[in-house]
Amino acid sequence: MELELEKLTLPSDNERPFVIAGPCSAETEEQVMTTARELAEKGCHMFRAGVWKPRTKPGGFEGNGEVALPWMKQVKEETGMLVATEVATPEHVELALKYGIDILWVGARTTANPFAMQALADSLKGVDVPVFVKNPVNPDLELWIGAMERINQAGIKKLGAIHRGFSSYDKKIYRNMPMWQIPIELHRRIPELPIICDPSHIGGRRELIAPLCQQAMDLGFDGLIVESHCNPDCAWSDAKQQVTPDVLDYILSLLVVRSETNTTESITVLRRQIDELDNQLMDLLSKRMRVCREIGQYKKEHNMTILQAARYNEILEKRGAQGVLCGMDSEFVAQVFEKIHEESVRQQMEIINK
Repeated sequence: MELELEKLTLPSDNERPFVIAGPCSAETEEQVMTTARELAEKGCHMFRAGVWKPRTKPGGFEGNGEVALPWMKQVKEETGMLVATEVATPEHVELALKYGIDILWVGARTTANPFAMQALADSLKGVDVPVFVKNPVNPDLELWIGAMERINQAGIKKLGAIHRGFSSYDKKIYRNMPMWQIPIELHRRIPELPIICDPSHIGGRRELIAPLCQQAMDLGFDGLIVESHCNPDCAWSDAKQQVTPDVLDYILSLLVVRSETNTTESITVLRRQIDELDNQLMDLLSKRMRVCREIGQYKKEHNMTILQAARYNEILEKRGAQGVLCGMDSEFVAQVFEKIHEESVRQQMEIINK
């Protein structure tokens, strides 16, 4: 089905994109108000804070709940900023609306659960409030779209999507892998849907926020949602990925915002896709070499020779045939795997000769 959308006006200016900023969690009234005042001074468009915090494991800070909602209301009244928070249950929706929350967002864990999404959708019937939906934890575009369809069928026409990356068992650079091709495909399918980027959850470390913000702008995202805390090192949740309002202001001041939105046909977007795929290739090669080193250790312990000619020939034949099926020249594939094999042998030699 197609989404029935009304235009969602996102406040921004000529120099900076639309930004939702604020702490991961609404910890105390003082922390909320201090952060909000500092962000307002920097020209922030909207304040965010987690009132209810779903945690991966029990025992961590799970939010102050309704206690924190008056603080959000105070932020709105004192600074004039709009306020946003995450909702995961119908009760959350009811309380957020009761205290005048302007924008709701749905978290990745909730998006992944169609039952939870339907319960939220039912609670939003007859309500006129913008809702942003984060991508599900796993890389599933249909699940993401399906979650937004449920909200849309409930009558919510002001919808947006938040790209926060996807969980990976073997984490390398990022906390959540960007997999930019998925939000790019979402934009291709639903071009009128605003998509904003969450560099805090993609990066997981504050030093990655600036380059991720720029990548999002280069790819034509409509805005950003960034975690900002008046004292990040003392944050009660996700301390490593939060920045001060001053640092956020500096990051935003350096952003290059393109005058024209990139499309999937744009050379910039295509090059970004190449970069993402190259990153995945490097990650896979790293994993392959790790297994090769384990094989080298096994050969050393069992007094085996490094070069196993039959196995090497088998790899070249299989991958050459596979390459042809994938539209590549068999000679090219053979050359690639010859180089991979050379590096595998070199690394095994180091292990055996130690």
